[in-house]
Amino acid sequence: MLFLRSLAFNLGFYALTTLVALGCLPALVARRPVLGVARLWARGTIWLLRVAAGIRVEFRGLENIPKGPLLVAAKHQSALETLALCAIFPEFAYVLKRELLFIPVVGWYLSRGGMVAIDRSKGNRAMALMNAAAAEAIAHGRQLIVFPEGTRRPTNAPPVYKQGLSHLYAALRVPCLPVALNTGLFWPRRGFLRLPGTAVIEVLPPIQPGMERAAFHATVLERIETASNALLDAGRAELAANGHSVPGPQAETAARSPAAR
Repeated sequence: MLFLRSLAFNLGFYALTTLVALGCLPALVARRPVLGVARLWARGTIWLLRVAAGIRVEFRGLENIPKGPLLVAAKHQSALETLALCAIFPEFAYVLKRELLFIPVVGWYLSRGGMVAIDRSKGNRAMALMNAAAAEAIAHGRQLIVFPEGTRRPTNAPPVYKQGLSHLYAALRVPCLPVALNTGLFWPRRGFLRLPGTAVIEVLPPIQPGMERAAFHATVLERIETASNALLDAGRAELAANGHSVPGPQAETAARSPAAR
């Protein structure tokens, strides 16, 4: 049954993605219609997860989202949060690799949606160019979404936060909104199966601008990891109660230790 439900979701997800991407091409005329298409895709996928795979996506702490431009720092375990965050931030802009802009059709949406692309081929200039693009997005009142670890990480892996987030925090001088989650338990990276349960995405209280970079780095890591570990513990307990085994928290001991921070 788990295999069949996972198969049904995966087939439905790719069908939905193709239908939305091709059917909404007229939206490419401007940024805001593109963001609307992304929200449609996100909400459709969240519905499909619940109906086909038995995964309920729960958003917590939405009252912590202030109005205006923001720097959003999210834990990254799964493809799920990549699309789910589109549903709660009306003017979102992702920081992403420039190479993604060259993907047929998908790259068109990313480009027209005003995402902030990092051109790593520029070497030392890449950070300055990213700062300029990020500052322009913030000037337009957007919510700039960053995955501080740069890529999806296994749920039992210790945190590896890069310095790009603290660099943006110091340069942009806007509140930083940490986001914790346990999505990797239910939609694992590089995995076919979708395990039924409650995938939680929790928005934490914002960190106001003005902190020293090292102090900010330690603070945002502590808040995201502490909250994510609690969500992972609850998610593992739910999965175990339903008879599903998942990777244990062996490496999370290191994630919770001062040395890891």
